[in-house]
Amino acid sequence: MIRALIQLIRPAQWVKNLLVYAPLFFGGRLFDAPCWLAATVVLAAFCAAASGIYCLNDMIDAEADRHHPQKRLRPVASGSIGKPTALAATVILIAASLLIPLFLPEGVRVPVEIILGTYLLLNITYCLKLKQFAIVDVNCVAIGFELRLLAGGIACAIPLSPWIMVMTYLLALFLALGKRRDDVLIYERQGRREIRHNVTAYNLTFINAALGVLGAIVIVCYLMYCLSADVMERLHTEYLFVTAIFVTAGVLRYLQLAIVESRSGSPTRILLHDRFIRGCILLWIFSFAIILY
Repeated sequence: MIRALIQLIRPAQWVKNLLVYAPLFFGGRLFDAPCWLAATVVLAAFCAAASGIYCLNDMIDAEADRHHPQKRLRPVASGSIGKPTALAATVILIAASLLIPLFLPEGVRVPVEIILGTYLLLNITYCLKLKQFAIVDVNCVAIGFELRLLAGGIACAIPLSPWIMVMTYLLALFLALGKRRDDVLIYERQGRREIRHNVTAYNLTFINAALGVLGAIVIVCYLMYCLSADVMERLHTEYLFVTAIFVTAGVLRYLQLAIVESRSGSPTRILLHDRFIRGCILLWIFSFAIILY
């Protein structure tokens, strides 16, 4: 039972919430202890919120998940956890996520609560209805990442530049479309519309084209960020463009995994287990940190 509950809340997916620390990195506050503490509180709140949403989603999608080659193993779909238990976990986790920000300083507590509430409302609506609409579904995922980033910045009182907001949105949209490609592949192989209600609104030609366009935009946008006069002046360096090597290599590798190897079903698993992409991320962080700090 304990193992099934852990599987239900998907702790491996919490890596997405590390985005709340990004403002510290880009804002030059990486060694600011109070900022780390505030961002960690936000991280805990988003982990609880995300897990609550996963429980709700698995409960709603249980029947459709039983037709999916991987998702059929999820606790609710497989029957190892009943829907009442999943509902109880949903309520407890969402309630906890709304209580955790009370540990934040009074000045930032309310704005973070509003962002967290927006995240919960968006994702509950997504689970109930919005995921049935093509394009809207992947945009909901991307907005969720924007809200994580915004909450981290507000909690640490770090203003976020338009560049980091745009880059986060584009990259999240890019990864979400890659994940949707996996659903299209399964539908085309099995012909089961139950796997994803909106899957027939996508096809491989469209998604491959969209991934190519978004991949190119991500790379160009990052280069524009690196070469922006205000960014170079604010960060006191002209060498950020060097880090674009790792961004470009990472984007191309993800495209290769998605289009050539058809392994884009779980972006989180790719980020954690693909050595090439992990190497690109680590080298990007290392090179950016050396230039910035």
